[in-house]
Amino acid sequence: MRFSDYMSEWLYGKDGYYATYKNIGKSGDFYTSVSTSKFFGGTIAKHIISLVDEGFLEHNAVICEIGAHHGYFLADVIEFIYSLRPQLLQTLKFVIIERFEALQEFQKNYFQESFGDIVKLTHYKSLSELKCENAFFIANEIFDAFPCELYYKGKSARVDGHEVVFDVEDVWVEEKAKKYHKDRGEIAKGYEEFANEMALSCKKFEFMSFDYGEMQARPDFSLRVYAKHEVIPFFDKSMKKNELFAKSDITYDVTFAHVRDAFLEAGVEFVVLKAQMVALVDMGILELLEILREKADEKIYKQELEKVKILIMPNFLGERFKMMRFRKV
Repeated sequence: MRFSDYMSEWLYGKDGYYATYKNIGKSGDFYTSVSTSKFFGGTIAKHIISLVDEGFLEHNAVICEIGAHHGYFLADVIEFIYSLRPQLLQTLKFVIIERFEALQEFQKNYFQESFGDIVKLTHYKSLSELKCENAFFIANEIFDAFPCELYYKGKSARVDGHEVVFDVEDVWVEEKAKKYHKDRGEIAKGYEEFANEMALSCKKFEFMSFDYGEMQARPDFSLRVYAKHEVIPFFDKSMKKNELFAKSDITYDVTFAHVRDAFLEAGVEFVVLKAQMVALVDMGILELLEILREKADEKIYKQELEKVKILIMPNFLGERFKMMRFRKV
């Protein structure tokens, strides 16, 4: 089978890694910014409020998370909207795009436990099902989870018994490789379709995404597996792919130029790419910490401060992760 089909089965097949509930954080295979601190979602909430104040978002706009997994991120956003501008909870509409019914059920239960009947959550299996006038879309670590093709010096890969063989001619992959100056590495599949679906789903929106990678493509392979916080390069000869298949996360660095171009082709404006530390500070994460300092005791403040440092310090998540922002007006 083609490598993209193999990766899709690994992550999204019937028994795939993302098809069922998985712990993220200390007890899982990897950390995310969401699992690190509620102030990640809190900063997005502050930004959403600023968009309402400047008139870009209407009071009845859709706030939509794509690929929410636990639902913690959107829940954190809602919690901070309640703290900062509670009246918006009566008018904003909250949506999660989630293909797996088991995860939808987990998210519904979590929201019910967290908010009772105060917040109404709507699910769609894909962006193509959503139609709205005005929205804010948010995603965390989504583009690195799109299936990819592997490319090496003019040939694409197929998988035979978990072994990768480069002997496939694929014009589309080769054109993308040339466009992004790659003679080897990952070529993501699905960015164009995703961008088109979002562009068609809503007349006016902002989309913000956080992921790891760089604007320009890496000159080598970045494909790797995360298993219990161990990082295993995919081409490590000691890795037992048959044992890790569908039981661990498989990912790669995002080429943000490819994401940018997909959205531009769909008629969506590219706004900015920033390091996560710069983006979060610009959106007011430090101001939120000051509010906490004024209202909470010193111990709680220091605990949250240490978590936020992981989000914004260059040697942790602050530089490695990037924020990408788009707008359709």
